[in-house]
Amino acid sequence: MKILDRLQNKETLLFDGATGTYLQKNGLTPGDSPEKMNIESPEIIKKMAKHYFDSGSDIVLTNSFGGNKFMLKKYGIEDKFYEVNKLAAELAKSVKPDGKYVCGSIGPTGEFLEPLGPISESEMYDVFTVMCKAFEDGGADAVMIETQLGLEEASLAIKAAKDHTNLTVMSSMVFDKGPRGYFTMMGVTPESAVKGLLDSGADIVGTNCGNGIEKMIEIATMMRQVTDAYLVVQSNAGIPSIVKGKVVYPETPEFMAENYKKLAEVPVNILGGCCGTTGEHIRALRKVLS
Repeated sequence: MKILDRLQNKETLLFDGATGTYLQKNGLTPGDSPEKMNIESPEIIKKMAKHYFDSGSDIVLTNSFGGNKFMLKKYGIEDKFYEVNKLAAELAKSVKPDGKYVCGSIGPTGEFLEPLGPISESEMYDVFTVMCKAFEDGGADAVMIETQLGLEEASLAIKAAKDHTNLTVMSSMVFDKGPRGYFTMMGVTPESAVKGLLDSGADIVGTNCGNGIEKMIEIATMMRQVTDAYLVVQSNAGIPSIVKGKVVYPETPEFMAENYKKLAEVPVNILGGCCGTTGEHIRALRKVLS
């Protein structure tokens, strides 16, 4: 049964927790490329996916957030562009239990489109096309175009996935709260994000990163007021602080799980964690959903 079939049956599905947080504790050198680990440390990547499946996740993201050609070039591995992304899907799929799903992760490219930057729409579209085909060739069920700031880039990724694969397509944006409300860094509101992402062809839309659970409830409520489409929310474990030289996220699994009940009531159809969340957070969320 596909993800959309499960949602149509009124199920609430559970994403995984943070990739970066896990890898930083399991061998990722500060400042290095997480995606390089797909080639150099595949067992760690498989162990991460298994960790989240075992914790109760229905859907696990691939280790490919920064797997676009522009990012990989900065680490000298742009020649491994397709391989890195296909491997990301294959590694997660190799430990996927029956009835669970692998979702290719596409984060921001870090580049500006013309005329603000040097990248043409066709070049960026082609990069996303390679990534989405690699995910599908590696056995992924879906793609998540996440942590997006502008509708132009997100729309190109959505269209590439829709034009060239049969993957379920999700997209989420990151919002900051200011005096005038919630906006992405590029000035997109939650309401306009919903419209723009759906108009581009996304099956599921929402928000991830940048906020703790209480602000995510506000954003999700704003989104729900303008659409009946399926929504996804992946919250940080609060806003981090530095304590004795270590990054500490304040929201405990119990606190997040209690507040995720409110998200489910919005309703949000797919819940999950972003920065700072762990397998313990996912286990607590699974208990709430069960």
